[in-house]
Parts: sequence; C-alpha cells; structure tokens
Amino acid sequence: MSSRALSFGAMAEAYERFRPGYPVRLVDLVTAYAGRPVRTALEIGAGTGKATRLFARRGVTVTATEPDAAMLAELRAHVPANVGTVRSAFEDLRPGERYELVYAAAALHWTDPENRWPRMVALLEPGGVFASFGGPVQLADPAVEAAVRAARSPFLATDEVPSPDGTPPEQHMQWPGTELQRSGWFEDVRQSVVERRLTMSARDYVGYLSTVSAYLVLPAHEQREVFGRIVRVLPATVEVTADVTVHLARRRP
Repeated sequence: MSSRALSFGAMAEAYERFRPGYPVRLVDLVTAYAGRPVRTALEIGAGTGKATRLFARRGVTVTATEPDAAMLAELRAHVPANVGTVRSAFEDLRPGERYELVYAAAALHWTDPENRWPRMVALLEPGGVFASFGGPVQLADPAVEAAVRAARSPFLATDEVPSPDGTPPEQHMQWPGTELQRSGWFEDVRQSVVERRLTMSARDYVGYLSTVSAYLVLPAHEQREVFGRIVRVLPATVEVTADVTVHLARRRP
C-alpha cells in the first residue's frame, strides 16, 4: 500500500464527521442488479462504516474488513449487531467463506492491482455481485474552485487520485469498470451515477479536505498553512457536487 493509502487512521474521527455518507438509492441499485435479496456481504476497506450501515440496515449480514485499527474502532461504534469486523487488508484476506456480494466504498483504488480480480473471485459465490462506488466531493462554483486551487497551489498541484489504469476522464466506461471488462472473471459490467449536491459550511469543507490523502501526507506545518489559505478564500457556505459513480459486475458461474 502507498503512504496515501495508509494515511487515514490518524483522522478517523474527522473522517466520520466530515465525509458525506452514501445515499439510500445506492443499496437499491445494488439489490436491483443482484435480482434477489442479498443476505451476505464482504466489505473491503470499510473505513468508519458509512457504507456498512446502509447495507446492514437492509438486513444484510456484513463482514467489514479494514486494515487500520483506528478506523475499525470508529466503525464499531456506529454499526448494528449484524456487522462482523476483521482487521485486515484486502491482500491478506484468506479464501474461505464466499459471499453473495463483495463491495468497496471509495477504497478499491488502494488495493494492490496484482491478482486483484482472482482474489475477488475467490471471495464471491458463483453468480455473486461485485460493487464499487465512490467519487470526489467537488466545489460546484467554478470561481470558488479556482480560488481554492490557487490557494493550495504552493503545496499541491491537485488533490485528486488519478485513474488507476490511466483511463481518460472523457471515456464513458471508467475504472474499475475497464478492469472488470478486461479481467475475464466478470460479466454484465455496468456503470451508473447517483447525482448529489450538498451544502457545507466552509469549516466543514476544510474538515473534509483534512481527510483527503493528498493533504494527509503533507507535513503538519504545511497542512496548517494550506488549510488556512483555503478557508480564507471560501464563502461562509459552499455548494459541492458529491456524485457517486457505481460499478457493478457479476462473477461468471
């Protein structure tokens, strides 16, 4: 794992407080695609359990895996009784029980690409569903976004995570759909977007940025400086787009 992938634990409470959760429609998309009630699921890189809660509240028995102890402790404080937890990176999970659904919420890009899909297949029942979903929180006003970009420029050219396989943004099918299509292990690969627009205070938006890996790996004094610069150029409240891109695929029988 990269240093950015391992940077979140120190900010577990902030991650829980400032990261937007996931819309209920997400579970509807996954279950409609499955075509039957989903009873068991494995979550990869569960973080503080924002997606875990959605599926568990629908009666799914979720096993949430997360390599960071602080994130896992935060998750355990917020999830219902039908959630089991395992402290483990995806690469360290051992084949054994198979699940009807395996999913990753804004976490798949941190997994090792080597043997990613054979590992995934080993965790899924034949015909089982894989789901990946997430997306950046972006300022909706271009002028505000430009001001923030200028404020952070001495420290960061960008705070985005690039496409893991280099898929250009203008291409319709985005990663990981591109990898799923090439893998040979999956069929019926689909991509959809759940559109969302949210309003946040300037302080909460900066709080969100404090959980973004590009900022987390900066030295502490640079973090303080860049967040101070950003908050000074923000209005009191900001509108953000927080669209969730969903990829779904079915393990071949």
